[in-house]
Amino acid sequence: MVNVIGLGYIGLPTALMLASHGLEVVGTDYKKELVDTLRAGETTFDEAGLDELFKQAVEAGIRFSTEYMRTDMYIVSVPTPYDKASKKIDPHFVVDAVKAVLTVCQKGAIVVIESTISPGTIDRFVRPVIENSGFHIGEDIHLVHAPERIIPGNMIYELKHNARTIGADSPEIGEKVKDVYASFCEGDIVVTDIRTAEMTKVVENTFRDINIAFANELAKICRSDNMDVYEIIRIANKHPRVNILSPGPGVGGHCISVDPWFLVGDYPGLANLIRTARQINDSMPEFVLGRIADIMEENGISDATKVGLYGLTYKENVDDTRESPTLQLLDCMKRHLASGIKVYDPFISRDIVANQYHDLDAFLQDVDMVVIMVGHNEIRENLDKLVDKVVLDTRNICKEGDVYHL
Repeated sequence: MVNVIGLGYIGLPTALMLASHGLEVVGTDYKKELVDTLRAGETTFDEAGLDELFKQAVEAGIRFSTEYMRTDMYIVSVPTPYDKASKKIDPHFVVDAVKAVLTVCQKGAIVVIESTISPGTIDRFVRPVIENSGFHIGEDIHLVHAPERIIPGNMIYELKHNARTIGADSPEIGEKVKDVYASFCEGDIVVTDIRTAEMTKVVENTFRDINIAFANELAKICRSDNMDVYEIIRIANKHPRVNILSPGPGVGGHCISVDPWFLVGDYPGLANLIRTARQINDSMPEFVLGRIADIMEENGISDATKVGLYGLTYKENVDDTRESPTLQLLDCMKRHLASGIKVYDPFISRDIVANQYHDLDAFLQDVDMVVIMVGHNEIRENLDKLVDKVVLDTRNICKEGDVYHL
Protein backbone atom coordinates (compact mmCIF):
# COMPACT_ATOMS: atom_id res chain seq x y z
CA MET A 1 0.00 0.00 0.00
CA VAL A 2 1.10 3.58 -0.73
CA ASN A 3 0.11 6.43 1.57
CA VAL A 4 0.19 9.75 -0.33
CA ILE A 5 0.57 12.65 2.09
CA GLY A 6 -0.86 15.95 0.90
CA LEU A 7 -3.73 16.04 -1.60
CA GLY A 8 -3.17 19.33 -3.38
CA TYR A 9 -2.27 20.10 -6.98
CA ILE A 10 0.46 17.42 -7.04
CA GLY A 11 -0.49 14.86 -4.41
CA LEU A 12 -4.05 14.23 -5.54
CA PRO A 13 -3.28 13.51 -9.23
CA THR A 14 -0.36 11.30 -8.14
CA ALA A 15 -2.55 9.32 -5.73
CA LEU A 16 -5.27 8.93 -8.35
CA MET A 17 -2.80 7.83 -11.01
CA LEU A 18 -1.26 5.19 -8.73
CA ALA A 19 -4.66 3.85 -7.68
CA SER A 20 -5.99 3.69 -11.23
CA HIS A 21 -2.93 1.64 -12.23
CA GLY A 22 -3.38 -1.16 -9.76
CA LEU A 23 -1.78 0.00 -6.50
CA GLU A 24 -3.55 0.12 -3.16
CA VAL A 25 -3.57 3.79 -2.20
CA VAL A 26 -4.69 5.90 0.73
CA GLY A 27 -4.57 9.66 0.28
CA THR A 28 -4.04 11.65 3.48
CA ASP A 29 -4.53 15.35 4.12
CA TYR A 30 -4.91 17.25 7.39
CA LYS A 31 -7.75 19.35 5.91
CA LYS A 32 -10.93 17.55 6.96
CA GLU A 33 -13.09 19.58 4.57
CA LEU A 34 -10.91 18.56 1.63
CA VAL A 35 -11.00 14.89 2.63
CA ASP A 36 -14.77 15.03 3.11
CA THR A 37 -15.16 16.51 -0.37
CA LEU A 38 -13.11 13.71 -1.92
CA ARG A 39 -15.02 11.08 0.06
CA ALA A 40 -18.24 12.60 -1.29
CA GLY A 41 -17.03 11.90 -4.82
CA GLU A 42 -15.96 15.38 -5.84
CA THR A 43 -12.56 16.70 -6.88
CA THR A 44 -11.16 19.83 -5.23
CA PHE A 45 -9.80 21.77 -8.21
CA ASP A 46 -10.33 21.99 -11.95
CA GLU A 47 -7.92 20.12 -14.22
CA ALA A 48 -8.39 18.53 -17.62
CA GLY A 49 -8.97 14.80 -17.22
CA LEU A 50 -8.95 14.90 -13.42
CA ASP A 51 -12.60 13.95 -12.93
CA GLU A 52 -12.28 10.89 -15.16
CA LEU A 53 -9.08 9.83 -13.40
CA PHE A 54 -10.80 10.35 -10.05
CA LYS A 55 -13.66 8.08 -11.12
CA GLN A 56 -11.20 5.37 -12.20
CA ALA A 57 -9.30 5.62 -8.91
CA VAL A 58 -12.47 5.40 -6.83
CA GLU A 59 -13.57 2.33 -8.76
CA ALA A 60 -10.12 0.86 -8.08
CA GLY A 61 -10.59 1.37 -4.34
CA ILE A 62 -8.65 4.51 -3.40
CA ARG A 63 -9.40 5.78 0.10
CA PHE A 64 -9.07 9.24 1.65
CA SER A 65 -8.29 10.00 5.27
CA THR A 66 -6.98 12.61 7.67
CA GLU A 67 -4.95 9.88 9.35
CA TYR A 68 -1.55 8.49 8.38
CA MET A 69 -1.51 4.78 7.54
CA ARG A 70 0.83 2.00 8.63
CA THR A 71 2.39 0.90 5.36
CA ASP A 72 5.66 0.30 3.55
CA MET A 73 5.73 3.40 1.30
CA TYR A 74 4.86 7.05 1.78
CA ILE A 75 4.86 9.78 -0.85
CA VAL A 76 5.11 13.21 0.77
CA SER A 77 3.67 15.92 -1.46
CA VAL A 78 3.11 18.90 0.80
CA PRO A 79 3.76 22.61 0.12
CA THR A 80 7.26 24.06 0.42
CA PRO A 81 6.96 27.85 0.85
CA TYR A 82 10.02 30.06 1.03
CA ASP A 83 10.95 33.02 3.17
CA LYS A 84 10.75 36.04 0.90
CA ALA A 85 13.32 37.91 2.96
CA SER A 86 16.04 35.26 3.17
CA LYS A 87 15.05 33.46 -0.07
CA LYS A 88 15.46 30.16 1.79
CA ILE A 89 13.02 27.27 1.79
CA ASP A 90 10.64 26.80 4.68
CA PRO A 91 10.64 23.00 5.14
CA HIS A 92 8.30 22.77 8.09
CA PHE A 93 5.43 21.13 6.17
CA VAL A 94 7.79 18.42 4.91
CA VAL A 95 9.37 17.96 8.34
CA ASP A 96 5.97 17.75 10.05
CA ALA A 97 4.81 15.17 7.52
CA VAL A 98 7.90 13.03 8.06
CA LYS A 99 7.48 13.26 11.84
CA ALA A 100 3.90 12.05 11.48
CA VAL A 101 5.02 9.17 9.24
CA LEU A 102 7.51 8.07 11.89
CA THR A 103 4.70 7.58 14.41
CA VAL A 104 2.95 4.95 12.30
CA CYS A 105 5.35 3.46 9.74
CA GLN A 106 6.58 -0.10 9.78
CA LYS A 107 10.23 -1.09 9.83
CA GLY A 108 11.91 -0.70 6.45
CA ALA A 109 9.37 1.80 5.15
CA ILE A 110 10.30 3.99 2.18
CA VAL A 111 9.63 7.72 2.55
CA VAL A 112 9.52 9.48 -0.81
CA ILE A 113 9.74 13.27 -0.70
CA GLU A 114 7.97 14.49 -3.84
CA SER A 115 7.67 18.12 -2.77
CA THR A 116 10.05 20.51 -4.52
CA ILE A 117 12.92 21.30 -2.15
CA SER A 118 16.22 23.14 -2.36
CA PRO A 119 19.45 21.16 -2.75
CA GLY A 120 20.51 19.81 0.63
CA THR A 121 17.09 20.05 2.29
CA ILE A 122 16.91 16.34 3.02
CA ASP A 123 20.40 16.32 4.54
CA ARG A 124 19.81 19.47 6.61
CA PHE A 125 16.25 18.94 7.80
CA VAL A 126 14.83 15.49 7.06
CA ARG A 127 17.67 13.16 8.04
CA PRO A 128 18.15 14.78 11.48
CA VAL A 129 14.45 14.39 12.29
CA ILE A 130 14.59 10.69 11.48
CA GLU A 131 17.87 10.05 13.29
CA ASN A 132 16.84 12.05 16.36
CA SER A 133 13.70 9.91 16.55
CA GLY A 134 15.84 6.81 17.00
CA PHE A 135 15.47 5.39 13.48
CA HIS A 136 18.39 4.13 11.44
CA ILE A 137 18.30 5.44 7.88
CA GLY A 138 18.94 2.62 5.46
CA GLU A 139 17.50 0.04 7.86
CA ASP A 140 14.39 1.33 9.63
CA ILE A 141 13.66 4.06 7.09
CA HIS A 142 14.72 4.48 3.47
CA LEU A 143 14.81 8.02 2.09
CA VAL A 144 14.03 8.92 -1.52
CA HIS A 145 13.45 12.16 -3.42
CA ALA A 146 11.24 11.98 -6.51
CA PRO A 147 10.44 15.58 -7.47
CA GLU A 148 7.24 16.26 -9.36
CA ARG A 149 7.58 17.59 -12.91
CA ILE A 150 4.07 18.49 -13.98
CA ILE A 151 2.28 21.74 -14.77
CA PRO A 152 -1.33 22.75 -14.07
CA GLY A 153 -3.47 22.54 -17.18
CA ASN A 154 -1.70 19.45 -18.50
CA MET A 155 -1.11 17.43 -15.34
CA ILE A 156 -2.60 14.10 -16.35
CA TYR A 157 -0.72 13.93 -19.65
CA GLU A 158 2.55 15.01 -18.06
CA LEU A 159 2.22 12.55 -15.19
CA LYS A 160 2.12 9.80 -17.79
CA HIS A 161 4.67 11.08 -20.28
CA ASN A 162 7.25 13.28 -18.54
CA ALA A 163 10.59 11.82 -17.50
CA ARG A 164 11.08 11.31 -13.76
CA THR A 165 14.08 11.46 -11.45
CA ILE A 166 14.40 9.12 -8.47
CA GLY A 167 17.07 10.09 -5.94
CA ALA A 168 17.88 7.43 -3.35
CA ASP A 169 20.62 6.48 -0.90
CA SER A 170 20.79 3.00 -2.36
CA PRO A 171 20.26 1.94 -5.98
CA GLU A 172 18.15 -1.01 -4.83
CA ILE A 173 15.64 1.24 -3.08
CA GLY A 174 15.73 3.61 -6.03
CA GLU A 175 14.76 0.77 -8.34
CA LYS A 176 11.88 -0.22 -6.06
CA VAL A 177 10.49 3.29 -6.18
CA LYS A 178 11.11 3.42 -9.92
CA ASP A 179 8.90 0.33 -10.31
CA VAL A 180 6.08 2.11 -8.45
CA TYR A 181 6.21 5.18 -10.69
CA ALA A 182 6.65 2.99 -13.76
CA SER A 183 3.17 1.61 -13.08
CA PHE A 184 1.85 4.73 -14.84
CA CYS A 185 4.84 6.76 -16.09
CA GLU A 186 5.79 6.10 -19.71
CA GLY A 187 8.69 8.57 -19.71
CA ASP A 188 12.31 7.82 -18.83
CA ILE A 189 12.84 7.27 -15.11
CA VAL A 190 16.40 7.99 -13.98
CA VAL A 191 17.74 6.67 -10.67
CA THR A 192 20.44 8.80 -9.06
CA ASP A 193 21.46 10.11 -5.61
CA ILE A 194 19.30 12.41 -3.52
CA ARG A 195 21.37 15.61 -3.82
CA THR A 196 21.43 15.28 -7.62
CA ALA A 197 17.66 14.78 -7.71
CA GLU A 198 17.14 17.84 -5.51
CA MET A 199 19.40 19.99 -7.68
CA THR A 200 18.02 18.74 -11.00
CA LYS A 201 14.44 19.85 -10.30
CA VAL A 202 15.47 23.32 -9.17
CA VAL A 203 17.85 23.71 -12.12
CA GLU A 204 15.09 22.83 -14.60
CA ASN A 205 12.84 25.63 -13.38
CA THR A 206 15.74 28.06 -13.01
CA PHE A 207 16.70 27.49 -16.65
CA ARG A 208 13.18 28.38 -17.73
CA ASP A 209 13.10 31.43 -15.46
CA ILE A 210 16.33 32.80 -16.92
CA ASN A 211 15.05 32.39 -20.48
CA ILE A 212 11.80 34.16 -19.60
CA ALA A 213 13.81 36.96 -17.99
CA PHE A 214 15.74 37.51 -21.23
CA ALA A 215 12.47 37.94 -23.13
CA ASN A 216 11.10 40.29 -20.49
CA GLU A 217 14.23 42.43 -20.41
CA LEU A 218 14.18 42.53 -24.20
CA ALA A 219 10.60 43.83 -24.01
CA LYS A 220 11.72 46.64 -21.71
CA ILE A 221 14.61 47.55 -24.02
CA CYS A 222 12.38 47.62 -27.07
CA ARG A 223 9.72 49.65 -25.27
CA SER A 224 12.33 52.26 -24.28
CA ASP A 225 13.17 52.83 -27.96
CA ASN A 226 9.70 52.26 -29.45
CA MET A 227 10.53 48.97 -31.17
CA ASP A 228 8.23 45.96 -31.64
CA VAL A 229 9.65 43.24 -29.43
CA TYR A 230 7.38 40.58 -30.94
CA GLU A 231 8.52 41.30 -34.49
CA ILE A 232 12.15 41.25 -33.35
CA ILE A 233 11.66 37.91 -31.62
CA ARG A 234 9.81 36.49 -34.63
CA ILE A 235 12.66 37.35 -36.96
CA ALA A 236 15.43 36.32 -34.55
CA ASN A 237 13.78 32.93 -34.01
CA LYS A 238 14.20 32.12 -37.68
CA HIS A 239 17.83 31.41 -36.84
CA PRO A 240 18.12 27.64 -36.32
CA ARG A 241 19.86 27.99 -32.96
CA VAL A 242 17.69 30.77 -31.51
CA ASN A 243 14.45 30.22 -29.62
CA ILE A 244 13.53 33.35 -27.68
CA LEU A 245 10.41 33.03 -25.55
CA SER A 246 7.56 35.52 -25.53
CA PRO A 247 7.60 38.26 -22.85
CA GLY A 248 4.76 38.53 -20.39
CA PRO A 249 3.44 40.39 -17.34
CA GLY A 250 5.46 38.35 -14.87
CA VAL A 251 6.10 34.79 -13.75
CA GLY A 252 3.71 32.95 -11.48
CA GLY A 253 3.01 29.47 -10.18
CA HIS A 254 4.74 27.69 -7.35
CA CYS A 255 7.72 26.39 -9.33
CA ILE A 256 9.35 28.79 -11.78
CA SER A 257 8.71 31.84 -9.63
CA VAL A 258 9.95 30.16 -6.45
CA ASP A 259 12.57 27.47 -7.14
CA PRO A 260 15.32 29.84 -8.38
CA TRP A 261 15.18 31.67 -5.07
CA PHE A 262 16.23 28.43 -3.38
CA LEU A 263 19.54 28.63 -5.23
CA VAL A 264 19.88 32.36 -4.48
CA GLY A 265 19.23 31.72 -0.80
CA ASP A 266 21.61 28.78 -0.55
CA TYR A 267 24.36 30.17 -2.78
CA PRO A 268 24.12 33.96 -2.34
CA GLY A 269 27.61 34.72 -3.62
CA LEU A 270 27.37 32.46 -6.65
CA ALA A 271 23.82 32.66 -8.04
CA ASN A 272 24.25 36.11 -9.55
CA LEU A 273 22.65 35.51 -12.96
CA ILE A 274 19.83 33.61 -11.28
CA ARG A 275 19.19 36.46 -8.85
CA THR A 276 19.13 39.01 -11.68
CA ALA A 277 16.70 36.92 -13.72
CA ARG A 278 14.37 36.63 -10.73
CA GLN A 279 14.51 40.37 -10.15
CA ILE A 280 13.69 41.07 -13.80
CA ASN A 281 10.69 38.74 -13.76
CA ASP A 282 9.52 40.04 -10.40
CA SER A 283 9.67 43.58 -11.80
CA MET A 284 7.27 42.91 -14.68
CA PRO A 285 3.97 43.55 -12.82
CA GLU A 286 5.22 47.03 -11.90
CA PHE A 287 6.36 47.53 -15.50
CA VAL A 288 2.83 46.63 -16.64
CA LEU A 289 1.42 49.09 -14.11
CA GLY A 290 3.59 51.79 -15.65
CA ARG A 291 2.32 50.88 -19.12
CA ILE A 292 -1.26 51.12 -17.84
CA ALA A 293 -0.62 54.62 -16.48
CA ASP A 294 0.97 55.78 -19.75
CA ILE A 295 -1.86 54.37 -21.87
CA MET A 296 -4.50 55.87 -19.59
CA GLU A 297 -2.89 59.28 -19.97
CA GLU A 298 -2.58 58.90 -23.75
CA ASN A 299 -6.27 58.04 -24.06
CA GLY A 300 -7.63 60.52 -21.57
CA ILE A 301 -8.68 57.91 -19.01
CA SER A 302 -8.28 59.53 -15.61
CA ASP A 303 -10.37 57.15 -13.50
CA ALA A 304 -8.75 53.84 -12.46
CA THR A 305 -12.21 52.35 -11.96
CA LYS A 306 -12.58 52.41 -15.73
CA VAL A 307 -9.65 49.98 -16.09
CA GLY A 308 -10.15 46.21 -15.90
CA LEU A 309 -7.62 43.42 -15.50
CA TYR A 310 -8.62 40.27 -17.37
CA GLY A 311 -7.21 37.19 -15.61
CA LEU A 312 -6.27 36.34 -12.03
CA THR A 313 -4.60 32.97 -12.47
CA TYR A 314 -0.90 32.59 -13.12
CA LYS A 315 -1.44 30.90 -16.51
CA GLU A 316 -4.20 30.27 -18.99
CA ASN A 317 -7.10 27.85 -18.51
CA VAL A 318 -6.37 26.84 -14.91
CA ASP A 319 -7.75 27.97 -11.55
CA ASP A 320 -4.34 28.29 -9.88
CA THR A 321 -3.54 31.79 -8.58
CA ARG A 322 -0.28 31.00 -6.78
CA GLU A 323 2.25 33.84 -7.29
CA SER A 324 -0.07 35.26 -9.97
CA PRO A 325 1.32 38.32 -11.81
CA THR A 326 -2.11 39.92 -11.51
CA LEU A 327 -2.06 39.55 -7.73
CA GLN A 328 1.49 40.94 -7.74
CA LEU A 329 0.29 43.92 -9.78
CA LEU A 330 -2.60 44.57 -7.39
CA ASP A 331 -0.19 44.39 -4.47
CA CYS A 332 2.02 46.90 -6.25
CA MET A 333 -0.98 49.21 -6.62
CA LYS A 334 -1.62 49.03 -2.88
CA ARG A 335 1.98 50.07 -2.23
CA HIS A 336 1.35 53.08 -4.49
CA LEU A 337 -1.89 53.78 -2.58
CA ALA A 338 -3.92 53.26 -5.76
CA SER A 339 -7.16 51.30 -5.97
CA GLY A 340 -10.42 50.90 -7.80
CA ILE A 341 -9.24 48.83 -10.75
CA LYS A 342 -11.67 46.06 -11.73
CA VAL A 343 -10.76 42.38 -12.09
CA TYR A 344 -12.34 39.36 -13.77
CA ASP A 345 -11.33 35.74 -14.30
CA PRO A 346 -13.69 33.00 -15.56
CA PHE A 347 -11.84 30.33 -13.56
CA ILE A 348 -12.12 32.05 -10.15
CA SER A 349 -15.67 31.66 -8.84
CA ARG A 350 -15.16 33.13 -5.37
CA ASP A 351 -14.13 36.66 -4.49
CA ILE A 352 -10.43 36.84 -3.71
CA VAL A 353 -9.77 40.50 -4.52
CA ALA A 354 -11.69 43.77 -4.40
CA ASN A 355 -13.83 44.84 -7.36
CA GLN A 356 -13.95 41.29 -8.74
CA TYR A 357 -16.49 40.38 -11.41
CA HIS A 358 -17.89 36.97 -12.33
CA ASP A 359 -19.37 37.71 -15.75
CA LEU A 360 -17.39 38.79 -18.80
CA ASP A 361 -20.07 41.02 -20.31
CA ALA A 362 -20.75 42.81 -17.02
CA PHE A 363 -17.01 43.32 -16.57
CA LEU A 364 -16.57 44.76 -20.06
CA GLN A 365 -19.62 46.99 -19.71
CA ASP A 366 -18.07 48.75 -16.70
CA VAL A 367 -14.58 49.44 -18.10
CA ASP A 368 -13.08 51.55 -20.88
CA MET A 369 -9.68 49.88 -20.83
CA VAL A 370 -8.93 46.16 -20.66
CA VAL A 371 -5.54 44.76 -19.66
CA ILE A 372 -5.21 41.14 -20.80
CA MET A 373 -3.07 39.53 -18.09
CA VAL A 374 -3.96 35.90 -18.91
CA GLY A 375 -4.72 34.36 -22.30
CA HIS A 376 -7.65 32.16 -21.30
CA ASN A 377 -9.53 30.55 -24.20
CA GLU A 378 -12.55 32.63 -23.23
CA ILE A 379 -10.94 35.95 -24.12
CA ARG A 380 -9.35 34.52 -27.26
CA GLU A 381 -12.81 33.53 -28.43
CA ASN A 382 -14.32 36.92 -27.55
CA LEU A 383 -11.80 39.40 -28.91
CA ASP A 384 -14.60 40.97 -30.97
CA LYS A 385 -16.09 42.26 -27.72
CA LEU A 386 -13.00 44.44 -27.20
CA VAL A 387 -13.36 46.51 -30.38
CA ASP A 388 -14.60 49.60 -28.52
CA LYS A 389 -12.09 49.25 -25.67
CA VAL A 390 -8.56 50.48 -25.13
CA VAL A 391 -6.61 47.20 -24.85
CA LEU A 392 -3.21 46.47 -23.35
CA ASP A 393 -2.39 42.91 -24.41
CA THR A 394 0.43 41.57 -22.23
CA ARG A 395 0.12 38.09 -23.75
CA ASN A 396 0.24 39.00 -27.45
CA ILE A 397 -2.99 37.20 -28.30
CA CYS A 398 -4.51 40.12 -30.26
CA LYS A 399 -2.90 39.85 -33.68
CA GLU A 400 -5.03 42.49 -35.37
CA GLY A 401 -6.49 45.88 -34.53
CA ASP A 402 -5.24 48.92 -32.66
CA VAL A 403 -3.93 47.25 -29.51
CA TYR A 404 -1.16 48.19 -27.08
CA HIS A 405 1.49 45.64 -26.11
CA LEU A 406 4.32 45.45 -23.60
